[in-house]
Amino acid sequence: MQPEMRIAIIAITRNGALLGKKLRENLTGAELFVSGRYAGQAGRERVTFEPGDLKVLLGSLWGTVDGFVLIMATGIVVRLIAPLLESKQSDPAVVTMDDTGRFAISLTSGHLGGANELAERCAFISGARAVITTATDANNLPSFDMLAREQGWVIDDISRIKTLNSLLLDDEEIAVVDPGGQTRCWFHGRGKLTFHDTFAEAMAGRARGFLFVTNRQLPPRTQPENLLILRPRNLVLGIGCNRGTPADEIDAFVSAHLKRIFVSLKSVRCIASAAAKRDEAGLIEYAGRYAIPLEFFESEELNRMACPSPPSEHALAAIGAVGVAEPAALLASGGGRLLLKKVKSENVTLAVAEMAENVSKRESHV
Repeated sequence: MQPEMRIAIIAITRNGALLGKKLRENLTGAELFVSGRYAGQAGRERVTFEPGDLKVLLGSLWGTVDGFVLIMATGIVVRLIAPLLESKQSDPAVVTMDDTGRFAISLTSGHLGGANELAERCAFISGARAVITTATDANNLPSFDMLAREQGWVIDDISRIKTLNSLLLDDEEIAVVDPGGQTRCWFHGRGKLTFHDTFAEAMAGRARGFLFVTNRQLPPRTQPENLLILRPRNLVLGIGCNRGTPADEIDAFVSAHLKRIFVSLKSVRCIASAAAKRDEAGLIEYAGRYAIPLEFFESEELNRMACPSPPSEHALAAIGAVGVAEPAALLASGGGRLLLKKVKSENVTLAVAEMAENVSKRESHV
């Protein structure tokens, strides 16, 4: 299940304010913005703006919310949002509705941004007709971007989505390697997909496109233009560092070792460390640089984990823990397996764990 969306509903007419009030009352995470002259129709829980400030309001909210429901003419919306659009991977969902509540139109970011789903929700609440124009939906087919969104996977190269979805629509063979089996379940017999155990097996056939679900890095020379890689977020970085270690030093050390073991930073779900590092500026900056959550464990928790490396005298003296990188990585991975045992530089220690499969599947649906 996807996290709750933060939704901005904007209305500029009397009927729009009434419709916006109904939507706000029934859409979790929604906030209503109405033209000041129609504040009386919008109820108490609304924010008012001057009619001439619509463009400024939309610009100020862009990037701070996950989706918009704009109750106004589609032509107005197109002109307003055109300068703000950047990428289907990052743009918020935009749904437009006429102020009589007849149609709810998914305008931009239909799949990845969730506009198709938001349009359906608005239609259900208001009695409108949802208008969905993405080709896979129109043909009652799943899509690869929706698969990634549903599973919480990262799309390695967003430009490849169009290629694979086009092949799907043309009923061309697509060879899939997905050890977890989620792709097979998602498509449920729809589309001309063949499933393989290894990359080499998939590439040896005559498929027109390829889907690999993996945290592994593939050499660029082995990647054809019709290959889509989806990254499950199933890796944990266990990191320990000396006080005052800068983010750049942590970054360089981690990057070098991820490259050495051929795994992608895009598959990292979290960074795990000792509770004593909660205020470590360099570690916090490094995690923020890649928007990776941090998870911390007390020394008692770290000491309960059985690890392959011998106890660290430095960690014992500093925080009373037998180690940081390995036990933190294993704890955060739910008892997964170490892909990289502890390695260390002068200031940084690192271990990499792959999450236990049952934990990874469960958390992808939370």
